[in-house]
Amino acid sequence: MPGMLISTLLALQMFMALAACAQTSAASASGPPTHHRNGHFQNNHLDFEPKGLLALTQWRLKALREGLPRPPQTPTPVVAPDLAFLRANAQAGAAALPTATWIGHATVLVQLPTAQGVVHLLTDPIFSERASPLSFIGPKRAQPPGIALAELPHIDLVVVSHNHYDHMDAASLLALNAQAGGPPLFVVPLGNRRWLADAGMANAVELDWWQSHRVGEVQVMLTPVQHWSGRTLSDRLETLWGGYAITSARFHVFHAGDTGYSADFQATRERLAPLQKDGGFDLALIPIGAYEPRWFMATQHVNPAEALQIHRDLGAKQSLGMHWGTFELTDESLDEPPRELARVRQAAGLSENDFFLLAVGQTRRFTPRR
Repeated sequence: MPGMLISTLLALQMFMALAACAQTSAASASGPPTHHRNGHFQNNHLDFEPKGLLALTQWRLKALREGLPRPPQTPTPVVAPDLAFLRANAQAGAAALPTATWIGHATVLVQLPTAQGVVHLLTDPIFSERASPLSFIGPKRAQPPGIALAELPHIDLVVVSHNHYDHMDAASLLALNAQAGGPPLFVVPLGNRRWLADAGMANAVELDWWQSHRVGEVQVMLTPVQHWSGRTLSDRLETLWGGYAITSARFHVFHAGDTGYSADFQATRERLAPLQKDGGFDLALIPIGAYEPRWFMATQHVNPAEALQIHRDLGAKQSLGMHWGTFELTDESLDEPPRELARVRQAAGLSENDFFLLAVGQTRRFTPRR
């Protein structure tokens, strides 16, 4: 019993850390942006207060009693990556296609064709065995990354949505920083650049909501989403979080990171409308997992029905469901999000092509803008 109690307490501590998860910012009349409050950051439509230890303990003990999450009925689909195509596409010049390859969780490799060549973008990279500050405890990968770090093309751009361990993984970022040919540019929300610098990653830019940075033809803008930040129990809300609108002449992609549902996505569509006269985002990367129980997770993680609403709010031409099937973070089974997505998608009259899933390692090709 003491050993079980210690394990339970360690697990509780881990969940506290993991899940407890015109280029200027809009300013208030007094000067600072409205989401900058008393030395911390906040959401636009909800003052987020992480659940306390009592609520967390109630959740985890109930899950233990009920055996949640239950084992998946089917494993997360995995395919061998088409590395030969990715390499050929990177060298295809004007004929290069936009692509998206699901590495796992919220990590997606995107190839962005530009006049200067293909820009390789990586979102929220995590290649580690566990989503945890410790190597021996915490949520463990259900399958290896879809492309191993050593097999990646040279990464030009990395966007990190926030500092929770399953989205800002130190080992993965350090490995990318040491890649052959030089480090990528790391783009992070306000307050995270110092963490990168302290870890030895100097090639970084930090953004506030609605601020942007240009990398050649590619513009990267941080957009508001509803979430929170913190890597310990003492630094909650001290760094910013967000989604990313990444636009170029030939492809527009949105990365939502982690988020609860809010009106922020409608605001993003309105803000980006002048750049998207021929339609909304070509591709939106939207989380569909880590949503149960709703009384605990609703303010910070969308469920599949809310993910579909984000797809609509953004006016996305297509959306990829991510943030599922890799780490057991909450009460639903690893394979529940795809089933629930299929159900709500059918009820909403959307096709599988409108809001699709990929196997780990799978690549989808897209038609570039002209």
